Amino acid sequence: MASQTTGISEVAGRYATALYQLADEQKMLDRVASDLKELRAMIGGSDDLKRLIRSPMVARQDQARVMAALAEKAGLSDLTRRFVGVVAANRRLFAMLVIIDAYLKLLAARRGEVTAEVASAKALTDRQVQALSGALRKVAGAKVSIDFKVDPGLIGGLVVKLGSRMVDSSLRAKLQRLELAMKGIG
Repeated sequence: MASQTTGISEVAGRYATALYQLADEQKMLDRVASDLKELRAMIGGSDDLKRLIRSPMVARQDQARVMAALAEKAGLSDLTRRFVGVVAANRRLFAMLVIIDAYLKLLAARRGEVTAEVASAKALTDRQVQALSGALRKVAGAKVSIDFKVDPGLIGGLVVKLGSRMVDSSLRAKLQRLELAMKGIG
């Protein structure tokens, strides 16, 4: 499994680098990043779309047609639409989420940003986002780009990943620790 993951990462890195270079040449780095974040949200929000991009049983033409229609409907830039078409034509849609992450990491590195992944039980308010941003900036000592996602299973609190560090202050984690302590394991 590790070699398969490494292979996907290498493929994703090559595709992300190619897209990054094209976007840089066309002065579209931010637009493409926005498009990719929207595409990631679409994939994350649809089990059917996840199955479509992962299934080797779906014909490449069908995958390409569906992805082209989605990209068009979402109003993605021409560059992003063409890129997704190439990825589909080359049967690499299974790596799309890894490609998106790799592109966003390249962009963040160029800007000297650190990316933090934040999961919360419900969407954060603008005030909470600003407070969290400020706190993470102090901890990281650099500009922080935050990737938010909502996970109702957390019940409450946050899970924050910043580089190799992770802080899990979710109610779910606290309940799990309490359960272990009550069993005498913790």
